[in-house]
Amino acid sequence: MTVRPKKELGQHFLVDENILGVIGRLAELSAEDVVLEIGPGLGVLTRYLAARVSFVHAVEVDRSLESHLPRLPNVRLELGDALQLDLADLEPSATKLVSNLPYNIATPIVVESLERLPSVAHWCVMVQREVADRFFAAPGTKAYGAVSVLMQLAAERTGFHPVSRTVFRPPPNVDSALVAFRRKPMPEAFRGVKRVVEAAFAHRRKMLPNSLELAGLTSRKEAADALAELGRDASVRAEVLAPDEFVRLARLLG
Repeated sequence: MTVRPKKELGQHFLVDENILGVIGRLAELSAEDVVLEIGPGLGVLTRYLAARVSFVHAVEVDRSLESHLPRLPNVRLELGDALQLDLADLEPSATKLVSNLPYNIATPIVVESLERLPSVAHWCVMVQREVADRFFAAPGTKAYGAVSVLMQLAAERTGFHPVSRTVFRPPPNVDSALVAFRRKPMPEAFRGVKRVVEAAFAHRRKMLPNSLELAGLTSRKEAADALAELGRDASVRAEVLAPDEFVRLARLLG
């Protein structure tokens, strides 16, 4: 039976098995791994993973795909929205996140997993090329933003591979890429740093003290004083601050 991808779910099914070897290499799969796969689709990647790792949690929101997914002893299908499920409660705990992520949830899934899934130490995800570029963009570049800062504070990139549109059905209208990264020690009080980062980028192209005040995080004067301690002028914009500067700024703002 032909399965029609649902546009509203951002579905682009992985159908070309030639890309699987690249995923396996970038994910550094081993027999001990417990993998979390979000958006398994027709199960092409699921079957590949199940043959190489200890266990696979396959999380799928589209219940109509249940009959197309493999029924294997080391694969457990979790039906539901990955952004709503408490994925940290899955047993056994996932050690890696390896997925062809639905485009419409890719960024929040990855960013939230940094904090929500402390057992995950390695990621290999298929995302839109512009999203992959944003994850590890340098300060001052067009792609650099809040996501870039949060990613770089919690992880380091280990691999990158552009992906042809032809590996999907239907082919997307945008380029894609595989990006792999591993966890590194997160700053203390990461949640507080995250609040400062999100407030800083809430009003792009505004001076940073103004943006922080508009977001209700602090007063313009307090922000300017904190920036002065960093050796930054009050006219500085969030787009040029390095990730470690945001950590120091969050500490100064309390």
